[in-house]
Amino acid sequence: MSKRYFIRLSYKGTNYHGWQIQPNANTVQEEVNKALSTVLNQPINVTGCGRTDTGVHASDFMVHFNVSETTQFDCEKLAFKLNRFLPHDIAIKEVFLVNDEAHTRFDAIARTYHYKITKNKNPFRTDSHWNMQYVLDVEKMNEAAKILFDFSDFTSFSKLHTDVKTNNCKIYKAEWTETDDELVFTVKADRFLRNMVRAIVGTLVEVGRGKMDLDGFRKVIESKNRSNAGSSVPGHGLFLAEIEYPESITNS
Repeated sequence: MSKRYFIRLSYKGTNYHGWQIQPNANTVQEEVNKALSTVLNQPINVTGCGRTDTGVHASDFMVHFNVSETTQFDCEKLAFKLNRFLPHDIAIKEVFLVNDEAHTRFDAIARTYHYKITKNKNPFRTDSHWNMQYVLDVEKMNEAAKILFDFSDFTSFSKLHTDVKTNNCKIYKAEWTETDDELVFTVKADRFLRNMVRAIVGTLVEVGRGKMDLDGFRKVIESKNRSNAGSSVPGHGLFLAEIEYPESITNS
């Protein structure tokens, strides 16, 4: 018999080739596996709530792992020890016991992403914002974002040749907020397709620059054709910001 635990963590993706382990590349999953295996003195392979691409960040990310029932540890102390072993750009927030069947990927009921654009060149935002100095019509971009609520099939914003069974997603929130020198797009849905957020942002920027009107944005979604959408924006401006789960994952 085994016990299952969730770990809530955050990481800056700049130095990593994404979350998932791959040959000859530094990944976040590999670093977490090494730290856990060292601290618990046994081989551990964590399962993540999803994938992030090269350079993409996560301010809220979940993984789960199993250990035998005979393995004993204090969750708070384990989090402390892991943070001592992990690199400076990966931080453990908490470790907690869940049901044996709880799954970080399949049990998530909502995910929220932020995409950040800086309007001015800023050396302190090089790794966390897309520096894009075009004048954008943010009001028009928000009007276009509302059109997303009318659809469930987002094939037009999906990376081609993925192994998912459906391209349907339910979007709960999609909006731009603006300050003097920053634009942030917030989007929340029950699930996301590969590259979906970056493709949506790239297409909304086309609207903001006046290169696409609202009807054109709607037609892009209706076409279910990735080549009709805008280019994917750079990964370093993207953050996985929140993962939500039902309370039942911790109920006995």
